[in-house]
Formats: sequence, C-alpha cells, structure tokens
Amino acid sequence: MNQDWRQVRDRIKAMWPRQEFDDSRMKKTRGSLRQMVTLIHEKTEEPRLQIRRKIVAVM
Repeated sequence: MNQDWRQVRDRIKAMWPRQEFDDSRMKKTRGSLRQMVTLIHEKTEEPRLQIRRKIVAVM
C-alpha cells in the first residue's frame, strides 16, 4: 500500500509540477479522493471535476 501511495503521490506532483505540495498534508488525504481534489483545487484553482478526472486516470 505504501509503495502504491508513493507512486500516486509522485504522479500527482508530476501533473502539477509548478505547485509545492506538503507531503504531510498530502498524506492526510490518502484514501480520500475528495480531500485530494480539494487540496489540489486550493493550490491550483483548477476545476474540481478536471482534477478528479486526472487523478482517477493515474490510479
């Protein structure tokens, strides 16, 4: 599970390379797609639906 999480985290960071994501805050969202979408939306202001589609594509 941890290996899978690291891969997902790294892919998310790669999709939004201009953003600084705090690893501890990202880890708190682990297991919750909604929380992860909210975190990315707060950083990027990108539409939530678009973020969700990108995350689902890498999972």
